Amino acid sequence: MDLKLLFISTLLGIICCGRAQQEGNECIKANALSCGECIQVGAKCGWCTDTEFLKQGEPTSARCDELESLKKRGCSKTKIENPHGSQNILKNKAVTHRRKGAEKLRPEDITQIQPQKLSLKLRSGEPQNIKLKFKRAEDYPIDLYYLMDLSYSMKDDLENVKNLGTSLMKEMSKITSDFRIGFGSFVEKTVMPYISTTPAKLLNPCTGDQNCTSPFSYKNVLKLTSNGQQFNSLVGKQQISGNLDSPEGGFDAIMQVAVCGNHIGWRNVTRLLVFSTDAGFHFAGDGKLGGIVLPNDGKCHLKDGMYTMSHYYDYPSIAHLVQKLSENNIQTIFAVTEEFQPVYKELKNLIPKSAVGTLSANSSNVINLIIDAYNSLSSEVILENSKLPEGVTITYQSRCKNGLVNEGENGRKCSNISIGDEVSFNINITAQGCPKQGKPETIKIKPLGFTEEVEIELNFICECDCHKHGIKNSEMCHNGNGTFECGACRCNKGRVGRQCECRKDEVSTEDLDKNCRRDNGTDICSNNGECVCGTCECKKRENPEERYSGKFCECDNFNCDRSNNKLCGGHGHCECRVCICDANYTGSACDCSLDTSTCLASNKQICNGRGTCECGTCRCTDPKFQGPTCEICPTCPGVCTEHKECVQCRAFGTGEKKDTCERDCGYFNLIVVKDRDKLPQPVQAFPLMHCKERDANDCWFYYTYAVNNNTEKEVHVVETLECPAGPDIIPIVAGVVAGIVLIGLALLLIWKLLMIIHDRREFAKFEKEKMNAKWDTTENPIYKSPINKFSNPNYGRKAVAL
Repeated sequence: MDLKLLFISTLLGIICCGRAQQEGNECIKANALSCGECIQVGAKCGWCTDTEFLKQGEPTSARCDELESLKKRGCSKTKIENPHGSQNILKNKAVTHRRKGAEKLRPEDITQIQPQKLSLKLRSGEPQNIKLKFKRAEDYPIDLYYLMDLSYSMKDDLENVKNLGTSLMKEMSKITSDFRIGFGSFVEKTVMPYISTTPAKLLNPCTGDQNCTSPFSYKNVLKLTSNGQQFNSLVGKQQISGNLDSPEGGFDAIMQVAVCGNHIGWRNVTRLLVFSTDAGFHFAGDGKLGGIVLPNDGKCHLKDGMYTMSHYYDYPSIAHLVQKLSENNIQTIFAVTEEFQPVYKELKNLIPKSAVGTLSANSSNVINLIIDAYNSLSSEVILENSKLPEGVTITYQSRCKNGLVNEGENGRKCSNISIGDEVSFNINITAQGCPKQGKPETIKIKPLGFTEEVEIELNFICECDCHKHGIKNSEMCHNGNGTFECGACRCNKGRVGRQCECRKDEVSTEDLDKNCRRDNGTDICSNNGECVCGTCECKKRENPEERYSGKFCECDNFNCDRSNNKLCGGHGHCECRVCICDANYTGSACDCSLDTSTCLASNKQICNGRGTCECGTCRCTDPKFQGPTCEICPTCPGVCTEHKECVQCRAFGTGEKKDTCERDCGYFNLIVVKDRDKLPQPVQAFPLMHCKERDANDCWFYYTYAVNNNTEKEVHVVETLECPAGPDIIPIVAGVVAGIVLIGLALLLIWKLLMIIHDRREFAKFEKEKMNAKWDTTENPIYKSPINKFSNPNYGRKAVAL
């Protein structure tokens, strides 16, 4: 079972190792036929341009390999093409350090993100790292557009919003000195069945004597302005309207506010959209109820402030809204009643940089709601990027306040940023391959809700520098059948071979195959390659260090002898299955060292003059001697005496060396045994000496001394001393023994006497009881004889005659 487990584990190890090599060797696996193809495989790959680099049998693709492998194979560093990416900052305006009350700046003169424009050169598989800095500017301008539901249920709210302009201007002045406000309203699409079915209801959709305006989809009442009084005046003239179903057409209004920048008056500053309602919303597909099937086109359709295509286009989808709000850097605040909080919180999760606030029944808390939502939105910066070209990836790492570092999706953002705080982002951009034939691409990175952005131009490294110096139709490529570049031929269409010497249609013919056999009895290319144009191109191994070579691929560099599980013992290299040893090494596996310093004894003699130095190890000519330099003679006289003191101090803690034992006596391994029978016997493969020594107390101790096959000194010692009895103790022992004997005799006599007395008393008692027993002299009254007598009545009479 153990052998099976060992075999399975070994097999798994080989498989795993092979897979690891295969997966890690992407350069070899790519079979790149040009330098440009090679460098697109990955950042680890290089191309050797040395014209003499390839050995016989190696294909052109063998020029593409990992950098270290190319160097080991003999390609000098100056001949390796390994281009690297780079970056160039084109616009790097510093972030604005401005405080409230300072000289007023135009919005376009305020900078919150740095740098603003870069150019990157991307090598396949090699990330380029860029660092972005973001700082919330003090006194940054704000545009706020208030979009209100004017259905009948919002009547009380309209009364409170009529004074919103001046009140909100006053509060926002604490945040910025440059604040503008606008107003718009919405109800519902003006098509059946969203409104009443009678013309009267079209004019006044409210019930009773309420005076309401006709229903409409969206109306831009007031363009963004810094005049709070104008806001109050125009909003005060607004009238409520009505419709039949509960959801409103707010999505139509949001879309128009987002895309009609000129009509709304948006500037390139912080843009806030406050969406106020007490109802749900219609979205894409609901227009079918009114016969509207065309999807929303996401374009501006305002005329005289009114949305004119509500009857023609369906409501926008949520995804469409997210796209347009993001494109136009608008941050949305949903001011909704308690009843619809869950709905709009779900919507908030789908719209980046949005917030939800609870609107009181009559909108009396709308100012505090706006201030709180703005502080929440502006305290978080989230980076987003435009669509990436195919094969390009991007990762983010944020460094926020208090040293907080985020990675992954959280690496895009920093939270709890106050005005004046500065945070940074590390962004890695990586390309795989060469997207779109190497044409430059542009991507943009911007913080959500802000108009500023970083423009990054991507340039892809698709060819090596040596490609520029290629010679078209070069004579080096078989009469001009290819371009000679980067040390190799890049064949024209329809041509193959290292020098483009063959047409594709003649690659495998019998005549050419003959040139790929060593003789008629061997396989084509020794079964280690393919015959191309009469020339062997050897197979590639999964391990980039292992290669076939030779005219017939008959050689390799991995089937040489091994020592200590290392090819050529780690002291040479394998060429055509023969070890070429390094200096001072010899042998078929380069495992024999010619260095004699390891055989040099302390007397400067080789092996103490008792042997020869072979492969760095002493071979003792006298069998009595052993050890690294033939210095040990375990069976020679005096060995036991030589080691006596050290054995005594280590085994029993006594002797002359007990105080220096640790320093002087650590040269052997000590093994303690119970008795002499457990000591090793002289049947080992190495000499063994049995020793018997006596200490200062005339006690004997027994041990063996040997040097094992690993040249380690071993001592086995019996754990107890064997001490003779001393003269002073003999009389004491004799007296003790005599006393014990006398006491024993006395005890025996006393026991005997007590037994005699006991026996006599028992006998006398028996005699007395015998004399007193009555049944002993008279007849026993209960005795009954076992004999019965019978008499025949006819006995003695004469017989009667018949």
